[in-house]
Amino acid sequence: MTDSDPEVIRVVVTVNLGDELLEQLREVSPRLHIERHFPNVPETVWHDADILYTQNRFPQPEQAPRLRWIQLHFAGIDHTLKEPIIQSEDVEVTTASGVHSTHMAEFCLGMMLAFMYKIPLLVELKARSEWPENRYQLFAPHGLRGLTLGIFGYGSIGRELARMADALGMRVLVSKRDVKHPADTGYQDEGLGDPTGDIPARIYPPQALASMASECDFLALLAPLTKDTRHIVNEQVLKSMKKTAVLINAARGGLVDEAALISALASETIAGAALDVFEEEPLPKSSPLWNLDHVIISPHASGNNAFYNQRAAQIFAENLRRYLGKEPLLNRIDREKGY
Repeated sequence: MTDSDPEVIRVVVTVNLGDELLEQLREVSPRLHIERHFPNVPETVWHDADILYTQNRFPQPEQAPRLRWIQLHFAGIDHTLKEPIIQSEDVEVTTASGVHSTHMAEFCLGMMLAFMYKIPLLVELKARSEWPENRYQLFAPHGLRGLTLGIFGYGSIGRELARMADALGMRVLVSKRDVKHPADTGYQDEGLGDPTGDIPARIYPPQALASMASECDFLALLAPLTKDTRHIVNEQVLKSMKKTAVLINAARGGLVDEAALISALASETIAGAALDVFEEEPLPKSSPLWNLDHVIISPHASGNNAFYNQRAAQIFAENLRRYLGKEPLLNRIDREKGY
């Protein structure tokens, strides 16, 4: 079979996937002609591309007349929606949603445990070589069992966090856009998550987030950033939370009104926050968040893991099989919804 054969499907990869992963993708079908171009992408490759696998390199629509599908290397798409090729109705776009569901869920769980067992304080005491005399008063955790976790955004990450929390005996509440359809249709490894949506004790619409937040001991934000979710955690939501509650944001900084959050933390309206994302990144040194007690700051790294490329390639391979078999692709974006 030659490159000019009409059965050949030309795939352009602009991500630094290793040779072994590329070979695994080629094994999906002999019809696939896969070329990797990284870090530089010659403009000449766009013209004959049928499929594009990319992180941040996009052709103009007129440069890629044959392009029919873009598989993104990441899950979030808010920063790619401005690309004309992403908005083209002639091109299907899918994401790598599910690629870091386990790691981000574990991050959120780790933050809950860090607050419950005062791990930052333990680090401070060790740095001072201090054995506190009132250790039994300082460290008397309730434990996670019996507490309520609220999850805003019930995709692959939220569902895996719900599974973990449920296994630990927590009560799980969820807020999602479509409350009438609790089942998940995106990519998720077998045995993980909550594919049927049976775990939550209750599912709230986004406009009822303040009501859900009022019942939560921990509120985890795991939703995409859209025009409807920007600053959805505002002063009203923060004031509705328990004084003992902790906010965890591992999604997008824009979900939170940062000024309102700083005020809530400074006034002890809520007990603390674990923040992996911010409205401005890197977080400026002038931000009051650096100096607030009961705040854990992570440098937008909760989704990173040692197996990211392998897992992303696994999702791409499954979608390649579906594409060749004319089956619906996983993780298709909805341009109207913005995710």
